[in-house]
Amino acid sequence: MTVALMWEARATAGRGPELLEWARARTAELARRPLGSELLRAPQDRVLVLTWWDAAYDAELPELPEPDAELVTRAVHRWRFESLGPADG
Repeated sequence: MTVALMWEARATAGRGPELLEWARARTAELARRPLGSELLRAPQDRVLVLTWWDAAYDAELPELPEPDAELVTRAVHRWRFESLGPADG
């Protein structure tokens, strides 16, 4: 089974590039290497990290930590999904 973890945070005003680099570095430092990962950004200095894992849905997996409080406007949002395959398949 493939499990996708989503991690999303919103940077404090003007610190979006710093949060993006912070997330990139933390993804590279995960205790295990995911099958794949993707880093995305959106308006209002939002950063999203997706990682995919070959694991059971409820497996213990390494996740990105919370950034320092002064870097973000709120607590990180996290979601876990089970991959069902391509949408067009």
